[in-house]
Amino acid sequence: MTISDTSLDASRLTGMTIMCVGVACLGANDALAKTLADTYSPMQILFMRNILALPFALVLALKMQGASALRSRRPVIHLVRGVLWIVATYLFFTSITYVGLAKSTALLMVSPLLIVAVAAVFLKEHADWKRWATVICGMTGALVIVRPGFAAFDPVAVLPILAALVAAFLMLSARWVDESESFWTLMLYLTGASAIVSAMIVPFFWVPILIGDVPLFFGVAVFGTAGMVLMTQAFRMAPAVLVAPLDYTALLWATLFGWLFWNEIPDFLTYVGASVIILSGVYSIVSSHGSGR
Repeated sequence: MTISDTSLDASRLTGMTIMCVGVACLGANDALAKTLADTYSPMQILFMRNILALPFALVLALKMQGASALRSRRPVIHLVRGVLWIVATYLFFTSITYVGLAKSTALLMVSPLLIVAVAAVFLKEHADWKRWATVICGMTGALVIVRPGFAAFDPVAVLPILAALVAAFLMLSARWVDESESFWTLMLYLTGASAIVSAMIVPFFWVPILIGDVPLFFGVAVFGTAGMVLMTQAFRMAPAVLVAPLDYTALLWATLFGWLFWNEIPDFLTYVGASVIILSGVYSIVSSHGSGR
């Protein structure tokens, strides 16, 4: 093994480690949001997260890229993406309040599969029968978790699936952002646009914030921003086929936090459905990498 091979392996291992840490940060973000949701509307949590995260995003963008990070040729697209992010997160934060952290997280995992379907239907991208088969298998796993038509069915369980669908549109909307814009510009404008949109809506949901909850709001902002930055950096350091499947470790954190803080223990069928979703997603990632798409 040459020195360059050793450096490459170290970079990949670092990228995979950073991805796991980033996913854990987002898991902590979700757990804190669920804690706050007992007192505050998801919209107020969103607003506070965005307004507190904006200074962090601004400092990071300026440090990593300088003043050029502040310029965008298509600010309207960023505003649309901010709306999509608000809707997706609002649906998810609402679902974790009623459905539970692990179950909502498991259902949100269909998002990568829905990206395939949305891209094929709305963007006319090619998707062979194998790609469609993984989408169908993943959605079957979601149906196992939700169980429509059965006594265990809870209509609120559809919310994380809707969140996953909106998130798929959010991910694909990045294609309309100017290609010359860096990740730091995207992060800054997404955070800023979300702060503006949520600021216009939050007065209808606002309740006074308790002093003791201020650290929790800061935690949501810090963990949410850190998770996004770390996961993006992971994709820059290692191939997507290695780091993308690690996103599914989110279910481990969701299950752990749900059990520790709320004594939430998902039933057997939830794990069966989650396993189907994860296997479908991993296969989709690996097959995409192998086909060069």
